[in-house]
Order: sequence, then structure tokens, then C-alpha cells
Amino acid sequence: MSREEEIARTFVELADTLIQDFDVIDFLHQLTARCREIFALTDAAVLLAYPEPEHMYSPAPCDPSPALARVLDVALREGPALEAYRTAAPVAPGELVHAPADWERFTARAREAGYTYAAAVPMRLRQQSLGALLLLSSNGTPLPAQDLSTAQAFADAATIGLIHARTLQHAGTVNQQLHTALHSRILIEQAKGYLSAQRGISLNDAFTALRGHARHHRVLLTTTAQHVLTTGSLTAAPPAGRPPTDTSSTE
Repeated sequence: MSREEEIARTFVELADTLIQDFDVIDFLHQLTARCREIFALTDAAVLLAYPEPEHMYSPAPCDPSPALARVLDVALREGPALEAYRTAAPVAPGELVHAPADWERFTARAREAGYTYAAAVPMRLRQQSLGALLLLSSNGTPLPAQDLSTAQAFADAATIGLIHARTLQHAGTVNQQLHTALHSRILIEQAKGYLSAQRGISLNDAFTALRGHARHHRVLLTTTAQHVLTTGSLTAAPPAGRPPTDTSSTE
């Protein structure tokens, strides 16, 4: 598949939020995965201040490496993602060695993790900013301007999808998924570790198995993780399907 086809496929995926069994955590995870693949990045992450604008958190990727998790802990308080969120504009300072002085803790943590370049684009809709998409690279090469524009387009599409999913489906369902993002990450990490040990496979392969099972059976990724921890098996009868969404009213 060509790069242009990958970009087009990503826009289609980001538009697919009107399905009844929409999983917002998996949706945002897919955004970060596509950014890594298409832009040849080391890592990408979503930082949101939504639906509560006073609190920033990171719902995706839902399986961050320990090094990325440590960077995200600081990125919630300073650095390019927070700046992109606050200004609703892309932030691309180049190599971290030349990062602004007020990013001291973020820069130190990122360089300690092996990252050499960081940028971020806001997740925005008109004048409303919901968060930011953080882009990290270890190869020291700045993201080309065209790629940064494409990343912004992905972030814009994801923001529209997120807002539409909350508006057109039952708002409480989407909000609950977002509110429980950090708890979801813990469940997924535990289930991933269990499957890795049980099957003798890598953590990445264990996560792929979890996600594939959830998608095949059309259940939430967190529900699948809980099922593994409860039953000790991924191949047992799948958890109950996602509850139907009441589209007759919104909150």
C-alpha cells in the first residue's frame, strides 16, 4: 500500500465514529499508531483536556512503553503538547537540544528516553481546543512541514469524530470511556503482561492479540482486558457485547 493510500485509509478510519459500538480508547490508539507508521516516528501520543478542560491526561496509546509513560507524565504539565493545546497552534521547535528553557523537565525526560525531536499539533475544532497530538522521534530529523500539516489534519479529523461521537451517541458512554482512560491502561497492561507470560510471546504481540480479539467480537478493549484477568483466557467465550447506544437523546 502506498503512502498516499495509507493517509487516505487513516482519514476513513478517523471518520468511522458513528458506529454503535464505538470505542473511543481504541479510536485514539489507532490515531497514534497511524502517525507512527506514516510519519516514521518513534512514538505518538494523545493528550486531552476533555471532557473536563481543567485536567489533562493521556488516553492513547493505551499501551505506552515505560519510557514513553514517564515522558507523558511530564508532558501533561509542560512541553510542546501543552503549548499546542493552550495556543491551538502547531508547535515544532526542532531538535530537543534547542528546546525552550521552560521545557526543562520535559526535555530532560524525553532525551533520557532517547528522543531527539518533539513536535505537537492541537486537537481543535474552530476555536475550541480539546488537547494535542504529541509527536516524538529518536532519529534527530525534524518532521517535514508537509507531514506536520498532515498530522494536523489527522488531529482535526479525530477531534471532529470525538465531538460527533459524543453528540450523536449517548454522551455518557463516550465520557465514561474517557474518564476511565487511566484505569483502562492499567487493565490493559495487566492483561498484556498475563498473556505475554501465558503464551510466551512479546508484550507487543500480546497487545495485538487483545486488540484483535476485541475488534473481532466487537467489544471494548478494556472489557476484553478485564475478561482475560477474570477468566485467565482470551479464547474463552467473549464478554458481552457493548450495550446499545440510545441515540434518541443526548446529554
